[in-house]
This record gives sequence, C-alpha cells and structure tokens, in this order.
Amino acid sequence: MKVLLSIKPEYANKILSGEKKFEFRKVSFTNTKVNTVVIYATKPVGKVVGEFEILHIYSDSPSNIWERTKKFAGIEKKYFDSYYEGKDLAVAIAVGAVHEYEKPKNLSDIGAGVSAPQSFCYIKPTDNELQRELELKLG
Repeated sequence: MKVLLSIKPEYANKILSGEKKFEFRKVSFTNTKVNTVVIYATKPVGKVVGEFEILHIYSDSPSNIWERTKKFAGIEKKYFDSYYEGKDLAVAIAVGAVHEYEKPKNLSDIGAGVSAPQSFCYIKPTDNELQRELELKLG
C-alpha cells in the first residue's frame, strides 16, 4: 500500500538526491501494509515529485531516534529538537529505493478528491492512472 506524505520542497529534494535517508514524523501509520511513500512537495512546488520504498519504520524516544539517524537525517539537530519538543515518541521512516518522476504530477492525478494532507493520507489502489503507471514503472 502507498501513502502520500506532504514534505517541504527542501527535504523532498534531499530525499530524491539521496542525501536524506530518513523522513521524520510524530506518528506512525496505523496500516502495517504501507510499503511506499509518494512524495508531495509542498508549496511553492505543490506537486507530487516522486516516491520511495520504506526500508523500515523506527519508533523510539527522540534522543534515540536522533542517535540512530543523525548521519543521514538531512536536517539539523536544532530543527529536529524543535520538531519533537515536548514529545516522547519520534518516528523515522528509513528511505529505500527512490524514484523521481520525470514530470511532477498534480494531486488530481492521484485520484479524485485527493488534497494535500496535513501529514499523510493513504492512497487506495483503485483504478487511477497514476497508480497503474507507478506499478508498471516499478515492475
């Protein structure tokens, strides 16, 4: 199953370039069958720019997550600390194989009624063109 994540353009670019190997969240997905993240680069880009396979999802205290991920976090410690301030749990999604789309997609290409998620939304494997195109490309 795929999930659509809203990611700031700066960090989306770092994921696509291979510099950022972890995407950080405050909550994990409840659906354990999620294996792919579709990247929505937020405004000013406002496009679906690619996707990546999930290698693993780590959930732990923010300090333990930082120690595990800091080498390839793609963010500064100051930003990490600010993001998790007052939180007991941090989630790190380990980025696997990355596929950057040749041409960024509109949210409407994902499916009718899909809007930019506050955090994430599940992409149902229905009969939409993007889903089929992605499956064909990734074989």
